[in-house]
Amino acid sequence: MTKIGIILGSTRPGRRGEQVARWVHDLASQRGDAEFEVIDLLDHPLPHLDASTPASMSAGRHEHEHTRAWAETVASFDGFVIVTPEYNHSLPGVLKNALDHVYHEWNNKAVGFVSYGGAGGARAVEQLRLVCGALHMADVAMQVVLPLATEFENFTTLKPGDYAVTTLGTMLDHVVAWSAALAPLRATSDQRETDEAAIRRQIAGIVEGIGAKDLDGLMRHYAADVVSFDVEPPLQHVGVEAKAKNWAKAFTFFKDVSYEVRDLTVTVDRNVAFGHAFGRLSGTLEEGTATDGMWVRATFCFRKINGEWLITHDQASVPFDIVSGRGVADLEP
Repeated sequence: MTKIGIILGSTRPGRRGEQVARWVHDLASQRGDAEFEVIDLLDHPLPHLDASTPASMSAGRHEHEHTRAWAETVASFDGFVIVTPEYNHSLPGVLKNALDHVYHEWNNKAVGFVSYGGAGGARAVEQLRLVCGALHMADVAMQVVLPLATEFENFTTLKPGDYAVTTLGTMLDHVVAWSAALAPLRATSDQRETDEAAIRRQIAGIVEGIGAKDLDGLMRHYAADVVSFDVEPPLQHVGVEAKAKNWAKAFTFFKDVSYEVRDLTVTVDRNVAFGHAFGRLSGTLEEGTATDGMWVRATFCFRKINGEWLITHDQASVPFDIVSGRGVADLEP
């Protein structure tokens, strides 16, 4: 069933938002087309945005535990209703901070707004619509506006009128409908993340296989018809047996060996994917000399074959000096 989170966007002592969120939840829970849950930002304390990489560029990989926990919460919902006051013609800082902490987890989800304040919180929602648009959320047009003078007894206790109740019902209709309509887009995005994780595990398996000099384990990551452009002759190694012979030859030089991958980037489509990184083979030679090896530019091309991502092409290369025609093997990434 569609799952909608009701975000309580104020943490101020004495906030009116708690009773507003409870009112929204009580009415929403009478519906049978979705599940509703209040997300109180007091229960998700987040520091001022502290990630070194913007969430939009993190591909859903978060460096801090508090962000990972918040991302897991956001990811578990199909759509949202944001309950917000208006502070100085804008939204609360704690709400903006919570929105900014993650990015991909908001994508392709519907959002509606219930606002309150001296002017009903309308100007806070104007800004929230801009923010949610940047997060690739679908904001519904219907909005519940609760002015303190008309919807709160003594400006303090929520007493919503019939119009507010009707408007809330219509807004929830739209949020639930759009959340369901966007489900295929979310499924595609989720599958892409799953596939990327599988590809990264394949590359990690290659690193592990090299370190163990495990040819059989290594070859499980390659397609039978792999074409490899490695740094040593010939120009290409065609087929998994040729690839195995190439690695077997490399292992004869080393008593122990390791492979390091840096700056791996993966791009995934339905059945084809590619990645690029810097790689370095290093270790101790058979005669006992330690070598740091050289950094190469590595490219991996994958196909999904019988449900498994396998390497169908890889290439390792170094830049070359145009004047001398020699490879440049002493560069650092």
